[in-house]
Amino acid sequence: MPKNYSKAASAVLFTFASSLIGCSQPQQTIDTLITGKHIYQGGDSAPIEGVIGIDQGTIVFVGPKLPENMTAQQYIDAGDNIVSPGFIDTHTHACNDFGQDKTNLNLNYTTQGVTTVFCSVDGGGPVDVADKFAEYEAQGIGTNVAMYIGHGSVRKAVMGKENRPASDDELTQMKTMVEQAMQAGALGLSTGLYYVPGNYADLSEVVELAKVAARYHGVYDSHIRDESSYSIGLVAAIQEVITIGEQAHIPVHIAHIKALGVDVWGQSAEVIDMINEARQNGVDVSADQYPWKASGTSIAGSLVPREVMAGNAQTYLARMQDEATWPDLKVAMQENLRRRGGAESLLISDPKRPDIRGKNLQQVADLWQMSPIDAARKIVIEGNARVASFNMSEQDINAFMVQPWVMTSSDGSTGHPRKYATFPKKFATYVEQQSLLSIAQFIAQSSTVPATTFGLLNRGTLKTGNIADIVIFDRNRFKPKADYLHPELLSEGVEWLLIDGQVVIARNEASKMLAGQVIRQSQNTP
Repeated sequence: MPKNYSKAASAVLFTFASSLIGCSQPQQTIDTLITGKHIYQGGDSAPIEGVIGIDQGTIVFVGPKLPENMTAQQYIDAGDNIVSPGFIDTHTHACNDFGQDKTNLNLNYTTQGVTTVFCSVDGGGPVDVADKFAEYEAQGIGTNVAMYIGHGSVRKAVMGKENRPASDDELTQMKTMVEQAMQAGALGLSTGLYYVPGNYADLSEVVELAKVAARYHGVYDSHIRDESSYSIGLVAAIQEVITIGEQAHIPVHIAHIKALGVDVWGQSAEVIDMINEARQNGVDVSADQYPWKASGTSIAGSLVPREVMAGNAQTYLARMQDEATWPDLKVAMQENLRRRGGAESLLISDPKRPDIRGKNLQQVADLWQMSPIDAARKIVIEGNARVASFNMSEQDINAFMVQPWVMTSSDGSTGHPRKYATFPKKFATYVEQQSLLSIAQFIAQSSTVPATTFGLLNRGTLKTGNIADIVIFDRNRFKPKADYLHPELLSEGVEWLLIDGQVVIARNEASKMLAGQVIRQSQNTP
């Protein structure tokens, strides 16, 4: 597993420990002191009432009261609010916003209590990880960031969007690129086997690339090949991930686990049994999940068969416009629409399509006086559109959520409230309203479990020596404001947020502090 260590922690702890030796203890001034009545240190531990001391970005004291010889330059009284380790979002597209948003504050995440985001998921992201890390360090970022090397990006760089197996030479080139990324500090290899071009890769190709990541103690993360019944089916897609873990000897992680569509509703029970059996047999399997009944995708992503998308954009659109092949393609798209739950289950949420935003596909079809599939074809030809796809059952969501190996993630995308409100949504709905999870379980799934799973050994718990990533939130106000028709409203309820010991939200007000750090996987050699 990846390991990360605080370079300053040892020096700070030595100074702190030295100050406590002997009868006469010299006065010590630290940077920040937090007092609170409900301090959740992470894991399944009960909350304590006490204080947290922070100096040089590191937690130097946690206990019922401050040592008499210690004072602080800054005091934060959390009162009745909840004090927790900062949340770690293991599946985001946040890096798409860095550089486009000139502030780089990542406000949609910090206002949810998120202090660390993982990027380059679903097989995407830049191939040159070292260069991107250097760019983030030069420009400054609002949250900590870790990155994968995306299989789809690597495959596209070597062989474009060709729908065929890789040659030996092409595989060698891809392995070299993965190795370079791992040496630069990538978390591991991510795939989007549902998407183009990852969908065109066979099992052996993925295993060979995962073996490279495994040599550097990386993780294999996957948007699995099928979350529904599009191709091999949900159960077979889960088995493929487990097989990759077995053959590549690598921890495997299932992105945004779900049972998507009417054909696979209820299969969560079988999937959970498979994963538990694999874990008992020594395969390190974990997953993340967002707490929404709708996924975020596009009309094309929902309905267009993957073989139609092969090649460049011109070739793809030519296939969509070909009247000779349209009857067969229409049948295939109609079947995909059935899987998704019908035309009323696809809500157009794309801000770039104000003419139809807020309408479902059936309403768009009625407006344009054509069938839903003809309307979908028109949308794709015009440039596609983001949708919220209502395709999950509450029973499956709940079944996955209570598993100890499942953690919180947003999979934040344009036009979906999960980008702005996932963590408060999960807390408000599944802790406060339904009592499916306790506060401690919610915090563990949002901080401790991801930190442990991905080897961020100095984050995810509030203990001496750890990095001071801390969120303080009002349980009565920590709720989502964003919804499917207003997906870009910032969440409220985070009173204070500290990233690497620096205050980025104080008394509900966000600063312009760029306190985030690049998190590199430890530089182990094969």
